[in-house]
Amino acid sequence: MIALYGTIQMVARKSVQMGHVLPRRTPTGEALSVASSDSDEFGALTEITARAGSQLVGYLVVAAIVLNTSLAMGVLVLVAAPVIVGVALPLLRPLHRRQEVERSRNSDLTSMATDIVAGLRILRGIGGERTFGRNYAGQSQRTRRAGVSAGLWQSAIEATGVLLSGVFLVLLMWAGTRRVLTGDLSVGQLISFLGYGLFMVGPIQTFFEFAQKLIRALVSARKAIALFEQAPPWREPTSPVPLPPGGDLVDEVTGFVAVSGLLTIVVSAVPEASAELADRLGRYLTADVEPPAEEPGRGLKGRAARDARAERAAARARIAAADKLHVSRDWGVRLGDVDLGAARLADVRHRIVVSDTGSQLFAGTLQDAIDPHGRLTRQEAEDTIRVANAEDVYDALPGGWQGVLDERGRGLSGGQRQRVVLARVIGADAGILVLVEPTSAVDAHTEARIAERVTFHRRGRTTVVTTVSPLWLHHADRVALLDGGRVVAVGGHDELLETNAAYRGVVARALDDPRPSDPEVDPSRCGREPAFACPPPTVGEP
Repeated sequence: MIALYGTIQMVARKSVQMGHVLPRRTPTGEALSVASSDSDEFGALTEITARAGSQLVGYLVVAAIVLNTSLAMGVLVLVAAPVIVGVALPLLRPLHRRQEVERSRNSDLTSMATDIVAGLRILRGIGGERTFGRNYAGQSQRTRRAGVSAGLWQSAIEATGVLLSGVFLVLLMWAGTRRVLTGDLSVGQLISFLGYGLFMVGPIQTFFEFAQKLIRALVSARKAIALFEQAPPWREPTSPVPLPPGGDLVDEVTGFVAVSGLLTIVVSAVPEASAELADRLGRYLTADVEPPAEEPGRGLKGRAARDARAERAAARARIAAADKLHVSRDWGVRLGDVDLGAARLADVRHRIVVSDTGSQLFAGTLQDAIDPHGRLTRQEAEDTIRVANAEDVYDALPGGWQGVLDERGRGLSGGQRQRVVLARVIGADAGILVLVEPTSAVDAHTEARIAERVTFHRRGRTTVVTTVSPLWLHHADRVALLDGGRVVAVGGHDELLETNAAYRGVVARALDDPRPSDPEVDPSRCGREPAFACPPPTVGEP
């Protein structure tokens, strides 16, 4: 249990240490497999090692007793286990190869499962459920076939152990009977030898089990090492520069400027482009790198399999080297006249908070979800819920603030989860707040309330929102149009609508897109719970 849960703790620590960098180096399913199936293999190896050690002691004690009684019979008992295990050793190599393929395919299957679950709502919206379902079914069958192949070899090893153990007992009885006939042993001693032989079957089978679990643990260890050896690219500057208390936030790559104290909205026809800008503003590496695949290839054996593993390790090393080089130079985003790369990373994270579409909820109470660090007063927490228009979540949870949310907020709708995440980031009260599509999963009426309340709440502080929704754009102090990786137009919403055809095209397409339905608010519940838990009567109320 210590080895099992110790591995899970190590994966959790590595995930926290690496943060958003980890998915660039290792597939999500690989990290999950190390924390689940591989940790179980390490626990099983620890258990069988202790048991095999005690069996070895018993084996040597019995061998000493038998040697003291009859040298020939003692030698037979003593060499039986090494000979039997040695005969089965050639079967361990093909077992190792097949278990490695099974482990890699199971990791790919887990990655596919996590990706499908994370994007299930989107897949349903575009009709992609069946396509991804077929892909998952195909990978599932490949994993099953690899498991069957490994199971056949494992069964062959176990059958060999049973067969040779039986042969050992037959030989022991044959040799003992002959010595009884010659008068070298008594019948009582023969019966004792039979008891010793039967006892020896246990250690021999334990040694077989140890060999099998050792092989499985070695396969898992190689995967775990590939995960644990990853190191974050961040290095603190030798002479960190403090961030100024104010100033514009400027991205030199795109030419984007977030003017201090104003609400700036980034509009782009390509959502990934605005998301990459948000990552740079928060000093995050952009999610534009796919980690190397884990499956070593079907049918690869020996040197080919080793070459495939070496290529994956080299691919990880290239990504790590590129990340390290990128963060060692000027970051290219300035706050005032200070490049973010010259400041301490903790200072950047404290001043600039980015909330993107990948933000998640953890299992716990609503209070933990809204105020994970316990910094807010009751009134401040209620204000953040109201700004995010998440009163209905409080209203629907038994226990109010102490109502329990499932992992990832599974008991909430997509719109409710998004609004709880928004309430959490509003409660952080960051000097500079960057929101990536903060209302993509809510209906238009709710979005209008959120846009107005966030604007009012953040007045006088620097706020950046990436969206194409006119319900947000009406509140913007400045709008920046991003096209081809550069800011091509800056101005007010009405001004750009009138003068910029590209801007009109992006906003007009947003108007044509259907809004999600998020009818979680039940007006009939208002008045039966605290007043702040009910939606306001009008959209125009700040």
